[in-house]
Amino acid sequence: MKSFYWLVKREFWEHKGGFVTAPIVAGIVALVLNVMLLITAEVLGRRWAGVGKGDSFHTNFDRAFDADNLVQAGAVLDMTLYGVTFLILGVMAIVVFFYCLGALYDDRRDRSILFWKSLPLSDTNTVLSKAASAVIVAPAIAVVTGVVAGLLLMIVVSIFATFHGVPAWRLLMEAHPFQVVFTLLLLLPLYALWALPTLGWLMLCSAWARSKPFLWAIALPVGAGIVVSWFGLMGLFNRGSSWFWTNVVGRVLGGLVPGGWVGQTTSPLVLPGHDDPAAVLQSLNLAYHYSALANPSTWIGAVAGVAMIAAAIWFRRWRDDS
Repeated sequence: MKSFYWLVKREFWEHKGGFVTAPIVAGIVALVLNVMLLITAEVLGRRWAGVGKGDSFHTNFDRAFDADNLVQAGAVLDMTLYGVTFLILGVMAIVVFFYCLGALYDDRRDRSILFWKSLPLSDTNTVLSKAASAVIVAPAIAVVTGVVAGLLLMIVVSIFATFHGVPAWRLLMEAHPFQVVFTLLLLLPLYALWALPTLGWLMLCSAWARSKPFLWAIALPVGAGIVVSWFGLMGLFNRGSSWFWTNVVGRVLGGLVPGGWVGQTTSPLVLPGHDDPAAVLQSLNLAYHYSALANPSTWIGAVAGVAMIAAAIWFRRWRDDS
């Protein structure tokens, strides 16, 4: 267990730029862009409303924030926290995608695998430490970074509201940041489970491919999807090719996308376009997300991911590129 801990720490040290710097930069960019958007909305709103005519923009804004609308504004703040965090998780998904492709291939390419194999470290622990770094450590760092960036953005929005007669503390009291953070942290196990097919496939390609693992990882599932589509076009299959693209190609290549399990849930969802943001948040509770576990495809994908990780361990043990 101690060696596994140090293996995970090694991955963190070697890829600190991707695991730490990338989400921080994404959070800063998201924060700056949103502040610019708020300033733009403020300037254009005053310009269109005509500040010199009784400051109608200020008055209409204040009138809109009655007691009921404050509740909805609090829900919007909660959605802001979700949105920033999922944005940073999306950036992290790209980082992890390429990390998994090089996790086992790079050691063979630069021959450092000879050094690591000379140490009393099993191939199983080595591969599992990389898998844990990809679906546990990296997403956890992204969530923490997203929460910090989201909370800062909530404070900025509240400060902007104070200029329109809405006290910041009233707006923040209607938000539920602790509940949002709690939900995000409890979604990490579901994310790890959902990402297993993509994780396993990328690490299998990284361990198996003698060169260009990226091309193999993309070309094989996409090529298989094209072949299945062709057979469907020829009328040789009763089932349409969309099923294959969604449940095979999509799961193999898109499992790292945060919230990818939404289409597999069994609970009803209120669409974000609904005029009640609080209702949207209420429908996006933990019960909704974890209802994806009732779908057999979730577990089939997880089993397939574990099998591919086992195959990656086998290839790391016996692959010889000399």
